[in-house]
Amino acid sequence: MNSLRVRTGVLGLALLTGLAAPTTTATTATATTATDAPTGPTVEERRLDKAAPQEILRRSGFDTVAPDFARALDRSHSYAQARRAVVREGTELWRRAVDRAQGRGPATGDLSRDDDRPLYWARLGMARELRAWEPGFGLGDGQRARLLDELERTSRGQTAIRYPHGTGMKRVLVTGFDPFTLDRDIRISNPSGAVALALDGTVIETAAGPARIETAVFPVRWADFAEGTVERALRRHLPKADLFTTVSQGRVGRFDIERTNGAWRGGFGDNENIGRTGTIPVTDPASQPQWTSTTLPYAEIVAAGTGRFPVYDNTSVTEIPAGGTEPVVRPLGPTPGSTARAGGGGDYLSNEIAYRATLLRDRLGLGERLPGGHVHTPVLQFGAGNTTEITDPAFVRNRLDIIGQVRSIVTVAVSATERTRD
Repeated sequence: MNSLRVRTGVLGLALLTGLAAPTTTATTATATTATDAPTGPTVEERRLDKAAPQEILRRSGFDTVAPDFARALDRSHSYAQARRAVVREGTELWRRAVDRAQGRGPATGDLSRDDDRPLYWARLGMARELRAWEPGFGLGDGQRARLLDELERTSRGQTAIRYPHGTGMKRVLVTGFDPFTLDRDIRISNPSGAVALALDGTVIETAAGPARIETAVFPVRWADFAEGTVERALRRHLPKADLFTTVSQGRVGRFDIERTNGAWRGGFGDNENIGRTGTIPVTDPASQPQWTSTTLPYAEIVAAGTGRFPVYDNTSVTEIPAGGTEPVVRPLGPTPGSTARAGGGGDYLSNEIAYRATLLRDRLGLGERLPGGHVHTPVLQFGAGNTTEITDPAFVRNRLDIIGQVRSIVTVAVSATERTRD
């Protein structure tokens, strides 16, 4: 996720690297989430009616997902039946998106298989149908909220993480994100989401032996993170993992291995056009650190030839020094007693997922024993001159190259970790 901000000594003077701010104004109103379960469509869902999302759905064959889901809901005559339908259809959407990305099944439509956008827009179509559904048996607000939550979790792969039993296979956990800044360009794809679809359930060969990768995708919504979606999805899997990495879109033309994550939200608008500024809200805030650190083998990753894009060990942060009042950029990382204003990955949700995942790692007592951290991919760019088409050859090539390089980075990380343990 493109969240890197360069601060020049004045809080609020910032540049969001690679992407301009959304054209709509972020607010600090209460976010619209599954917990609220409004009956009207959300900001995200209203974008569905624009031309580009409809073309993406049609050219991928995912335009039938929401209508089929609506019919499945209409066949439900109780809350229990509705819940089973939501779980079944949400799980099927994730499986279908993964299969498409990995070359299984028919290639319906002419959109390239590696595209993450059909999953995003199809999920929103399903959510809009569920939000508006009025069954004959009556559905309370709390019940609808729980169904929406089931849809979110199942269609994002969060309930499908499965590792083989035994000790012969390394276990790797990788997360991605939805597209974002859609009011700036509705055509946007997120390479981290494409990575999640391409790598889910795959086995890579490393110097440490085979490793199984499991993945999940997260929303670009502040409120979902405040409600603990990251911790709920990852808590039971991290103790079993041999390595994890959260992944998001970062700067143009480069990968960054983020060394340090900060406990601060910078207020940039999310996919509901809502901003949040302040300390990242977590359980037990009294024991919350200002900074968490990667335990990925960053030196080995940077030194390896993993692909077309250069890979950097990003140590820079923005802090308010101990005893100070103004933010200062620290190229070599935070100083003792400082207050976070941006991690290496900025102050947006990419920094927040890295902070939450590494804080969870530490609170589970895994610490240095579990390699984990954040990888920022290059910004996924369209070909030169393309300002209207939803895809082009350069766009597809860029996405495939990013996917392949993340796979190589994970391979190097698992191999390097094993050598370190030896």
